[in-house]
Amino acid sequence: QLVESGGGLVQPGGSLRLSCAASGRTFSNYAMGWFRQAPGKGREFVARINRSGDGTYYADSVKGRFTISRDNAKNTVFLQMNSLKAEDTAVYYCAASESVLLSTAPSRNDYWGQGTQVTVSS
Repeated sequence: QLVESGGGLVQPGGSLRLSCAASGRTFSNYAMGWFRQAPGKGREFVARINRSGDGTYYADSVKGRFTISRDNAKNTVFLQMNSLKAEDTAVYYCAASESVLLSTAPSRNDYWGQGTQVTVSS
């Protein structure tokens, strides 16, 4: 089970930190990542991190502004979001994969959280 938290309303230029707590399985066996879905659009890849936490990859749209990390001792993955823009407004989903790397294609991943809303607006 994956449970996201940390979403909310923030002004442009602001920051938020999302968390995703995992339970039920050995967390360090899974590659993890974040996707987002804006109204009327498909689910898009945001960031991923490998099992050990020493390898990350970002969508071009968030590179340099977002940072993904994980704490395997606490079974949690994080997404630090800085310099937020209106176009970052979306429901953000945590995902897990049994593969070595999380896929950037949503359908190829194994487990999903319920999502947390992020709204960037003045």
